[in-house]
Amino acid sequence: MERYVDLHLHSTCSDGVHRPGEVVRLAAAAGLKAIALCDHDNIDGIEEAMAAGHELGVEVLPGVELSVIWEQVEDVHLLGYGFDYRDPGLQQALVRFRSFRAGRNEQILARVNELLQRQGREAIPLAEVEAYAGGTLGRPHIAMALLERGYVRSSEAAFQNFLVPCNVPKRYFPVGEAINLVHRAGGITVLAHPPFITPDRRLFLRLLDDLKQLGLAGVEAWNSGSCNDEIDWYITQARR
Repeated sequence: MERYVDLHLHSTCSDGVHRPGEVVRLAAAAGLKAIALCDHDNIDGIEEAMAAGHELGVEVLPGVELSVIWEQVEDVHLLGYGFDYRDPGLQQALVRFRSFRAGRNEQILARVNELLQRQGREAIPLAEVEAYAGGTLGRPHIAMALLERGYVRSSEAAFQNFLVPCNVPKRYFPVGEAINLVHRAGGITVLAHPPFITPDRRLFLRLLDDLKQLGLAGVEAWNSGSCNDEIDWYITQARR
């Protein structure tokens, strides 16, 4: 019998909707042999996921999805796998990154509340948003609060009507720094969902060549943004 793996899953430690242990339970119910929990800039859920995996017979790889910048291309996502998630250097770097992000999201919530008050609606307390976050507080958790209060009808509407207009610029890891961070913790790095980086193939190939020189180990060729022909093209470039 064929068994499958999913090496790019999220939990409530970033922008997922299930706790890490529940993610593993759902993976087991789906018949997956192995998974990687890759929360955004956060490794807090790995221990819980690994414990659940041991209990349920699902191999859980330590993973993370880092937000990086390459040249002028912002919000490139880099997957890290197989590292020591107890590594002090990695933990400290992510704590500092999340500290900045927490301040950013509090600023976004303040802007959202200003907009709500101009509309004659009640503001959303920070504690209410934090209740939706099992780890890193992010814009999806503000969207959940807006949805729960009936201020919007969907998460997409929350972003369109509130979170995009009220956005505060993100901070990103320089890509070389991010790759080195994972390498020093004993892991490897893989470029996440390439079609969401750029539709320009020439630019993508230049990025891929550059990141290969920095130590990139793979490309997430199988992803939700690619058709079969595109997946074949990404596999070809990865093999090259």
